[in-house]
Amino acid sequence: MRKPIVTVFGSNDLSGVPEVEALCEDLGRAIVDLGCRVACGGLGGSMTAVCRGAQSSQSYQSGDTIGILPMEDADLANPHVDVVIPTGLGLFRNMLVARAGDACIAVRGGSGTLSEVAFAWQINKPVASLSSTGGWATELAGSRLDHRREGEEVTDLPDVEAAKLWITEVLRL
Repeated sequence: MRKPIVTVFGSNDLSGVPEVEALCEDLGRAIVDLGCRVACGGLGGSMTAVCRGAQSSQSYQSGDTIGILPMEDADLANPHVDVVIPTGLGLFRNMLVARAGDACIAVRGGSGTLSEVAFAWQINKPVASLSSTGGWATELAGSRLDHRREGEEVTDLPDVEAAKLWITEVLRL
């Protein structure tokens, strides 16, 4: 049986926001604790923190962290990525990051995160955001992006405990 994948979208730079870095680690750990894998863009900031957290779970197994890189060089992945997918697609890889997840969570984030959330929304993935982290995650929490999903919105997750409940519910764990 395939493990579900939770994709985490987020900032490439968390300098000056150690509380968001810690939250990302907690989120990664929680995802693996629930029996899922973590997918992300495979680079720094939130992506490094979520993968580091995932690897710290007592339930962690090799292959539980997946990084989908915008460049061709697999060596540029953060050191906590088990499965490196070097696409060479630049920003076009954001659709693949969104597509990889059975559920998607945004943390902080700039325009790259915004594009990933928009792609996930358009392809009907369950989408949530950790609203306490700033950036687009805060802006999009509780909002309906467009007409595509009647009665749905980006789920507002105030903390990792809420994220665990949401993941359990949407993935029917």
